[in-house]
Amino acid sequence: MKPDFKKMSRKELIAYVLAHRNDDEAFEVLISRRSPDSEATWYSFPYTEEGQRQMEEVFRRKINGELS
Repeated sequence: MKPDFKKMSRKELIAYVLAHRNDDEAFEVLISRRSPDSEATWYSFPYTEEGQRQMEEVFRRKINGELS
């Protein structure tokens, strides 16, 4: 009997899918939970030196865990 994928946490579901790679139903439930690109933060390419410095600062803060 298969577990109820809709009641599983994301981590539990990922672990299940990795252990049962041929289970298409579990994979489809996992994919249906993904965040759409509309929720992503998009950055434009910095064309100026100031823009480049700002982008480097954003990357530095992201790497250091200052931004979520």
